[in-house]
Amino acid sequence: MPRLGELERSVMNVLWDASEPLTVREVLDSLDDRALAYTTVMTVLDRLGAKEMVVRERDGRAFRYAPALARDAATSELLHAALDQAGGDRTAALVHFARSVDPAEAQALRAALDEIESRTSE
Repeated sequence: MPRLGELERSVMNVLWDASEPLTVREVLDSLDDRALAYTTVMTVLDRLGAKEMVVRERDGRAFRYAPALARDAATSELLHAALDQAGGDRTAALVHFARSVDPAEAQALRAALDEIESRTSE
């Protein structure tokens, strides 16, 4: 997954929070705390399309945009990319990360690891 700038992340959050694909105007209206031009949001969506972060479908003369990946899948790909780019010991990085999470996150990790172990032992 490519790195995203601040505005790209904001646009992706709008799309991830939406229940259906959105037009440029709908994304712009959801970013109401920013003074942005329509063309700026359209350019950001085009760039996100080039990065394969969004898919678009024609709706009359306009396009509707939706995330190409769910938020958790995109985050997972970002973590994998960070581990690949670090060039060091992946296991050490994962252990360091695991030691930095809060108890609720640790419980979720533990449950996921238990699920993986139960699948491999079948």
